[in-house]
Amino acid sequence: MSSSPPGMSMYGGFTKLCKGLAVVIVGGHLLVQILPSLLPYLALIPARTIPFAWNLITAGYVEQTVYGMVGSIVGLLFMGKLLEPIWGSKEFLKFIFVVNFVTSICVFVTAIALYYITRQETYLYMPVSGFQGVLSGLLVGIKQIIPDQELSLLRIKAKWLPSLLLLLSIVISFFTSEAVKYLPTLIFGTYMGWIYLRYLQKKPETKLRGDPSDEFSFSTFFPEFLRPIIDPIASIFHRMLCGRSETSTDSYGYTLGGAPLPGSDTFDASRRRERGARALEERLAAAKLATAQNSEESRGDASENV
Repeated sequence: MSSSPPGMSMYGGFTKLCKGLAVVIVGGHLLVQILPSLLPYLALIPARTIPFAWNLITAGYVEQTVYGMVGSIVGLLFMGKLLEPIWGSKEFLKFIFVVNFVTSICVFVTAIALYYITRQETYLYMPVSGFQGVLSGLLVGIKQIIPDQELSLLRIKAKWLPSLLLLLSIVISFFTSEAVKYLPTLIFGTYMGWIYLRYLQKKPETKLRGDPSDEFSFSTFFPEFLRPIIDPIASIFHRMLCGRSETSTDSYGYTLGGAPLPGSDTFDASRRRERGARALEERLAAAKLATAQNSEESRGDASENV
């Protein structure tokens, strides 16, 4: 009787959509390796974005290095396995597209601004590409769904992953000249992921948008002692994004005359986190069960051979 090696189940269960996106990332990498002349047309090069505006979309799916390709695929498959069943395939794909596109626009604008400030043409002609912006946005999704889940390997809670990624990237940027190629993408990917989930993502169960809970506010990306400073600044951007005061709208689901709208309170956010934690627990339980079954089958096979 044949059986798969023990522990292989943790590498299974990846969604078809994530597998398809992984193929796209592999294809993008191979394409620019086989035909390097295509890189200026697919990567984000600010000086060429007009008229080649499609690179605002394609740049996110083109990894220039093998390490970048492998890291992007691993991150996509494992985070997608958790997030896609909760969000739904359509919403998951929409999130990736929006975060990738808007992040590319922000990186383009930043590069142009840096050129006018420094007059260094490097900012105009450097090829920027990679899936890291979307991955940092997906980490924000992990923070939203299972914020208090402790990661056994790192011994930290999931809610700190986006902040630690940015902190580590900023520290590394002081020791490499290549930081300009990835740091803006990571920063904007994280911020745009939060903007989308905070204000724009549709919630089918309530037909409202976003996650207005205090546990997902902008200041939660920072240590607690900094939050009194961050909250007043964040509230300014909150008013700009919402475009309304407290006497507000159904579209975002915040407040109306000081009372919370249905589905916009902390109960709704707690329910979303519970659903994410439950999904994670079910996957871990299934992986352990499959591992135990495979171990028993392997011992049975060994006994039969003896």
